Amino acid sequence: MKTFSATPADIDKKWYVIDAEGVVLGRLASIIAMRLRGKHKPSFTPSMDMGDNIIVINAEKIQMTGNKRDERYYWHTGHPGGIKSKTKGEILEGAHPERVVMKAVQRMLPGGKLSRQQMTHLRVFAGAEHGMDAQKPEVLDVASMNAKNTRTQHKAETTGTPGTA
Repeated sequence: MKTFSATPADIDKKWYVIDAEGVVLGRLASIIAMRLRGKHKPSFTPSMDMGDNIIVINAEKIQMTGNKRDERYYWHTGHPGGIKSKTKGEILEGAHPERVVMKAVQRMLPGGKLSRQQMTHLRVFAGAEHGMDAQKPEVLDVASMNAKNTRTQHKAETTGTPGTA
């Protein structure tokens, strides 16, 4: 029995569109990372770019559990004393809310050249329009895969009565 190792001729890439409205960020990012690497395919080869192309729409309407909206992203400008930070909530309400999804997916991929190449197959849009209709993407409904993939409001938040959940 020989181990199958895919070659570039064996790779079949598809296009998928995912609606992120109401979906929990971490669960969405793990599904996207798995699809970008190609781990959902039976012919997965770790050293090849076997993943599909993913289009994410409505990134500004992503949900987070707990206090994750208050967690900070840090970066450095390269100048002395140039450390900067923003919370995830500030980024979602700012000009580029798609960066939260991009960073979550990037951090779920292993580091290296191959992962950077696979990240180029991810396109994230803040609104509902994506402009990639020519590729004929299939709809991947992440919200219906598992009940935990979406965040529902508690009863107290919808009825307005304090103390009940």
